[in-house]
Amino acid sequence: MIKKTMPTYNITLTNQNLEYLHDVLKKTYQQKPLFIITDKNVYDFYQQDLKQTLSSFTCHFIVVEPGERSKSLKTYHSVINSLMEKGIKRDHFILAFGGGVVGDLAGFVAATLFRGMRYAQVPTSLLAQVDSSIGGKVALDLEAGKNLVGAFYDPCFVFIDTHFLKTLPKREKNNGLAEIIKAGLIKDKALFDRLVKDPTIDETLMAKALDVKRDLVLKDPYDQADRMLLNFGHTFGHAIEKAHQYETYKHGEAISYGMLMALQTGMNLGITPKDIYPILKQLLLDFELITEPLLEAKDYLKYIKNDKKNLSDGIRFILLEAIGKATWQTLRACDL
Repeated sequence: MIKKTMPTYNITLTNQNLEYLHDVLKKTYQQKPLFIITDKNVYDFYQQDLKQTLSSFTCHFIVVEPGERSKSLKTYHSVINSLMEKGIKRDHFILAFGGGVVGDLAGFVAATLFRGMRYAQVPTSLLAQVDSSIGGKVALDLEAGKNLVGAFYDPCFVFIDTHFLKTLPKREKNNGLAEIIKAGLIKDKALFDRLVKDPTIDETLMAKALDVKRDLVLKDPYDQADRMLLNFGHTFGHAIEKAHQYETYKHGEAISYGMLMALQTGMNLGITPKDIYPILKQLLLDFELITEPLLEAKDYLKYIKNDKKNLSDGIRFILLEAIGKATWQTLRACDL
């Protein structure tokens, strides 16, 4: 078991098949009603395990459809209504049990219902375990773009169990590896080199990726400076997701193309060494995160205008100076 501390909550990384979750939750919340927001796929896999593990609680499940489309105002409204119908009160507790979509949706519900409720993140996908469950960002999508309605709202704890990875399809595991690759590229060369040599997913690998995000969040909780480095590949990645209606590409696949586009932008500006590009491209091909012919940046420029990193003077764009060293510059669309 590995534990990480944040200013207002703890992160537990374990492989105990949910056995420890009850104890962690009981230390935080002593009432019986427990409101669990999840998606249909995760619910079908784990409802019985969860009911058994949390048998001292009265579990109320709110189940949404899987996929990015559930990060919508419509689904948010539906979840709020379901919670109210089930009798939720301000001093009750919400458990976000699922991947990144569920974590974002449930976190935003917790941040806004009754002007704020206690909740916890129990991420079940690799992508959510190494990235979206950490840092307190919660959000919904709008027609105009991704994550445009949101808040910074910390959970009471994050409980990561690698047992969940056993039920993930290969594509979903690769989806999470994209964020681990990103973590290595922006701040941990040893992590990136390890992935090139041995992509085995274990607690040590995940802990290294968590440390990258944790360190940047601690330095910059509200995304004003250092934390923006975590957006490497995401400007074009979010544009790709939006352009294809969140259906064609998984998040990790979209940011994989986005990372290559960011490298190309950095090379054009004379900031990124050219030898990084073929190394990253081959790694992404090996993990089946990209396919050739590659997507082209020019086809997605029009979708960047509503990116949340786009300010009045330009977009905060993350560039790579070396493997393990990232920076950001304010660029205009014509620079991309």
